[in-house]
Amino acid sequence: MNRISTILVSGVDAFEFLQGQLTNDLKRLESESKILAAWCSPKGRVIWLGNVLLAESTFRLSAPSDLAEDIVRRLLIFRFRAKVKFEIIDEGVTADLAALISKGHPTIGLEQSEQYTPHMLNLDLLDAIDFNKGCYTGQEIIARTHYKGATKRRTLKFESDMPVSPGDKVSHAGQDIGNVLNVYGTDLLAVIPINKADGELSVHNAKLNLVALPYLNKAAILA
Repeated sequence: MNRISTILVSGVDAFEFLQGQLTNDLKRLESESKILAAWCSPKGRVIWLGNVLLAESTFRLSAPSDLAEDIVRRLLIFRFRAKVKFEIIDEGVTADLAALISKGHPTIGLEQSEQYTPHMLNLDLLDAIDFNKGCYTGQEIIARTHYKGATKRRTLKFESDMPVSPGDKVSHAGQDIGNVLNVYGTDLLAVIPINKADGELSVHNAKLNLVALPYLNKAAILA
């Protein structure tokens, strides 16, 4: 189980700073207890993905513990003169990977950071991107992908007949076409080309069977 830390972001400029960095609209926290959001590189690759909460004028970002320090270090580069502070708290919490995989919610650790676009991780389908909020880091590339319908890879759910590990390659007809993202038992999420979803896929000697996601059924995947 992956340990989860909380990154506290506070200061008079905290809202404006995060609003200009994250994919979702922080104004939603005026009426919602939490939102899912991502922080991307200028090239539109996901550095961090997690929940955002607001408590007593402090934003709380959930992050894998192995990634938290790197996130803060990189956020500091963008701070410039903004009056914002960061603090990392390890609250001894672990992620429920079984529940996340069941829901089709990907998680990003240190080794997976900056490897995928939001659309590859289905963040547009998981309500983690606001396409009307205005500029944020990576916004231009993300919006272009969305409106041109140029998403060729997605995070899909599979069952394997043998254990596999995050980072393993997914193969089709002898060629590596994608990567295992998250695993719990024989359930897994993997990022692969959509047009290969109904093919004979494997990870090493393990055969994969495509499973519908709560927000994306087999018919929609294969359409």
